[in-house]
Amino acid sequence: MKFRIKTAAGALLVVGVLGVLATSCSTGLERTVLLGRNPDGDAGLTPAFTPPELDGGETDAGNELTMYCPSDKCPAGRTTCSTSRFRCDVDLKNDQRNCGACGAACPAQNTHEFYECAEGRCLLYCREDWADCDGIPDNGCETSISTNDNCGACGATCTDPAKPCVRRSLGDYQCGCEVGKLKCVGGCQDVTGDDKNCGACRNVCPSTVDGGPAPYDYMYYGCVDSQCDRLKCVPYRANCDGVDSNGCEVDLLSSDNCGACGVVCPPGQACRPDQRGAPQCMCPAGTTFCMGMCVDLASDPANCGACGLACPSGPSGGSSAVAVCEFGICGRQCIVGTADCNGNEKDGCEVNTNNDPNNCGGCGVTCNAVAGQACVGGTCVVEPCPPGETPVEVPK
Repeated sequence: MKFRIKTAAGALLVVGVLGVLATSCSTGLERTVLLGRNPDGDAGLTPAFTPPELDGGETDAGNELTMYCPSDKCPAGRTTCSTSRFRCDVDLKNDQRNCGACGAACPAQNTHEFYECAEGRCLLYCREDWADCDGIPDNGCETSISTNDNCGACGATCTDPAKPCVRRSLGDYQCGCEVGKLKCVGGCQDVTGDDKNCGACRNVCPSTVDGGPAPYDYMYYGCVDSQCDRLKCVPYRANCDGVDSNGCEVDLLSSDNCGACGVVCPPGQACRPDQRGAPQCMCPAGTTFCMGMCVDLASDPANCGACGLACPSGPSGGSSAVAVCEFGICGRQCIVGTADCNGNEKDGCEVNTNNDPNNCGGCGVTCNAVAGQACVGGTCVVEPCPPGETPVEVPK
């Protein structure tokens, strides 16, 4: 029984084989026919790909049909290098150690830049605060963008001495601070309400006046409108009624005033400080508050079953195994392209199912060893059969 697959003749393809069936060609070499076992389990065989039908139920006999056999040739962009473990296991388009050619390694990363292999070329990427302004790849990202000559970008200059280059965040620079802020130690500071930089850099306000504490509850003397010795609330408290005599009467960590007066949390949520210390309504149903954030104890590997209970990610389980949390219980899972075929947890996911012809796409799935068939991306490589060679089914 023969099966034919319609495609463009001469193209080298990588296809999945559903069930491995030993076959042979007229040359005597074993060949692989794209066949799968009948789902009912009988002796019949069904093609893995079915030719399209026309309106009358007939196959399109007018187009050329191509037979496919196992191939030891590497698909475009793949090759076998001297360091290869398997045939065609090097991806020249994306391999950092073999970018475009065997042994052509991309430069090592450093503090200013790093390189990525894309489409067979090593591409330069600058880290935050640095740029390649001269366009010469050999010297990497040579220019700091935190200076007045290159503030945030190549050639962006700060000409006003009163507005030097300042950092707003990592990799984000501008000339001068926003209105109400000055460049002090640590960057732009809000001098209108900062007790350590009140009205000017390093102008520290005393917390008492004439040696005495503030006269009202949850209040102290500090910086307000760029002036010291002004009454203000301690952190997480507010004077919502505007009456000084009863102090800062409202707790900003309460569900009725979360972070500000009158901010009410939804039912089922509570007001808690987030990881930055800012009051937020937390946490949605199905999550638990842990160390400033809401987590799902049933699936979070860092908080599996309880807050702070992290699933182990040490050497046991192998480098190809990652820690997972399922239903609040820690476990391990193989990354894509690997598998634990021997059932030994100590060596983890020891099999490369992307390129191993003896475990191609899964444990025990073998490619045709006689024909030298390669495994690429978890599938056995095939190509159009040579002229005159027709796959013939071999009895089971």
